[in-house]
Amino acid sequence: MASAKLTPDQIKDLPPAADRPVNFARDIKPIFDSSCIRCHGRGRTRGGFQLDTRETILKGGDSGPAVISGKSEESLLIELVSGLNPDEVMPKKGSKLTAGQVSLLRAWIDHGAVWDTNITFARPEPKNLLPRRPGIEVSSTSGENPIDQILKSYFQQQGIKPANVVSDQVFARRAYLDIVGLAPPRDGFGSFVTDNDPELRRRLVRSLLEDKNDYAEHWLTFWNDLLRNDYRGTGYIDGGRRSITKWLFSALVNNMPYDQFVAQLISPTPQSEGFTKGIVWRGVVNASQTPAMQAAQNISQVFMGVNLKCASCHDSFINDWRLSDSYGLACIYSDGPLEMFRCDKPTGLTATASFIYPQLGHIDSRASRPDRLRELAQIITGPKDGRLSRTIVNRLWARFFGRGLIEPVDDMEQDAWEPDLLDWLADDLVAHHYNLKHTIELMVTSKAYQLPSVNLGEGAVKDFVFSGPAVRRLSAEEFRDAVGRLTGIWYSKSEVPTSSHEIRCSMVAADPLAVALGRPDREQVVTTRASEATTLQALELTNGKTLALVLERAAYRIMDAPPPTQDLVEELYQKGLGRSPTEKELDLAQNLVGLPPQREGVEDFLWGMVMLPEFQLVY
Repeated sequence: MASAKLTPDQIKDLPPAADRPVNFARDIKPIFDSSCIRCHGRGRTRGGFQLDTRETILKGGDSGPAVISGKSEESLLIELVSGLNPDEVMPKKGSKLTAGQVSLLRAWIDHGAVWDTNITFARPEPKNLLPRRPGIEVSSTSGENPIDQILKSYFQQQGIKPANVVSDQVFARRAYLDIVGLAPPRDGFGSFVTDNDPELRRRLVRSLLEDKNDYAEHWLTFWNDLLRNDYRGTGYIDGGRRSITKWLFSALVNNMPYDQFVAQLISPTPQSEGFTKGIVWRGVVNASQTPAMQAAQNISQVFMGVNLKCASCHDSFINDWRLSDSYGLACIYSDGPLEMFRCDKPTGLTATASFIYPQLGHIDSRASRPDRLRELAQIITGPKDGRLSRTIVNRLWARFFGRGLIEPVDDMEQDAWEPDLLDWLADDLVAHHYNLKHTIELMVTSKAYQLPSVNLGEGAVKDFVFSGPAVRRLSAEEFRDAVGRLTGIWYSKSEVPTSSHEIRCSMVAADPLAVALGRPDREQVVTTRASEATTLQALELTNGKTLALVLERAAYRIMDAPPPTQDLVEELYQKGLGRSPTEKELDLAQNLVGLPPQREGVEDFLWGMVMLPEFQLVY
């Protein structure tokens, strides 16, 4: 049996064993958590040693047992953490153990290395992976939205009495912006708010979902961010990147079932292969940026809510994913075997094609690449995978409510603030054949969505409690489209030759205004955009040429045949804010615009309107 190699003099220099009773959970577990688990726990192995259980710590690794029960001075663990051998000290990185911590470990070993049986440092079983139908009663005949039925008990547990739903006017603007990305038109909005039909909000939502073109043009933004699809940028000129816009637009227009949508991206057609083709970078790149590794990172993040970026270079320090997990998934997309590189240094190990969740299915590493892709698509969209449906309904919830049922949305191993709601929505999506419009309608017609908006503030929310949808800023595309609806100035047809109507911001490459307002370059998957206002945005809105030119052109157009000032102000308030001005607002606006209207006054009024929080925010 191997033992520690401390000399008698070194043993004398060891901190003495603590002279008080040692509790494993209170005294020892925190030491292992902070100093050992990073390399030897949660499925990780260094030097053949795993610190998962008492059995594995007694067994030790390549150097023999780590702990000899009852003999701390002979235990290799004590030799390594004591620091008496400078060339062999653990942990190698980070803070070394204090004398007090070594004393606690010695006392624990000397008294038999007692281990609480309910404590393990093994890699945990994945959360939110397998399908689950919650054991809750949801009535289909009560007339009450299932989301609201489920949230009743949640609100009771949290001691929350939900507020009354927002007005028809507020709901209409919220629904229009969220479903088709446009402010309500003046005529459609007016007929809506005067209708006394009790189903009128549901009818509005369905009419918006049936507007295939506006729906598709709006949701292009959401999916372009997720799928790294754009109209120009790195790789497009030399063929190292391929657009999927035509395929994606068709899928949205036709409401392709989500499982088919995902399958065609994972095992692609020539029209949809741009997503997994990724970006072929010019010049030398590291191993974590190869197209096969990009595919592994993107598929796991977008469809499974798993971040493999750190684990594409080394075993992750922020979660439990390992380098072998990333390479196993990347091998499915490679043309041949992949040697594993750790921090861009070859390991000499060859990866085998495998899925990150072997519980869901296995990949035949001997199969051809097309067959491996089909196997992967079948696994991810198959009936065993409950993560696919949970991930997308969580993304949709975050889109409409400002925060996901699980946050962050790319870490689906976290707990939901209402697990039954997440699982029910995921199960319901599958039951309705992955019809995303069905789930959108369910969310947007719920009273939960119709509650007054809540200001969540900036940054992460600790101990989040849901009480209503968050106040949200318009995205770059929504803001520019709102300006187009207000001014009548859209993008030119020369930029999108196939378009037969006003051209939306989602359909064209980003201009300086869109970039300043947060539209990403899409060289990486983007699942959420920052909501905090920036100095660059303020400068672009106040002094940028892009917006200034649009407002100037709009003022000239209006002055071609200007209506009376009051009529003009009324019309612009309806187009911009979906309401009439108050008496005070009308008076201020008329003084600014001029009686009769003046071009400079009209331009100033337009600028003032688009700067209003009421214009820029979704309440």
